[in-house]
Amino acid sequence: MTEFSLSDLEKTIRERARSGDPDSWTAKLFAKGIDKAAQKLGEEAVETVIAAVRGDRQGLVSESADLMYHWLVVLGIAGVPLDEVLKELEGRTGRSGVAEKASRPKG
Repeated sequence: MTEFSLSDLEKTIRERARSGDPDSWTAKLFAKGIDKAAQKLGEEAVETVIAAVRGDRQGLVSESADLMYHWLVVLGIAGVPLDEVLKELEGRTGRSGVAEKASRPKG
C-alpha cells in the first residue's frame, strides 16, 4: 500500500495553484476559475462511469485518479479543505445511508 494520501495531493495542488507556472495544469485550472474546474470534474466523473460500466479496470483506475484530482481542485478553488469533507463523512459513519439521505433538507 502506498503512503501517498489525498492530503498529500491536496497539498501538492495548493502549492501548484500558487506557483504561477505556465506549464502547470493545476495553475491553469485555478486561473480559469470554478466554472472550468467544475466542468472538468464533470467530464472526469462521466469518464469514470463509462470505464466502470465497460468493465475497464485500468480505465477505471486511471479515470478515478483524474476524478479525485479534479475534485480536489474544485474544493481548493471553492476554499473547502479536504478535512471539512472528511469530517462530514465521519459524522455520517454509523448511520444508514437511507437515514442520512432522508435527513437532508428537501429542495
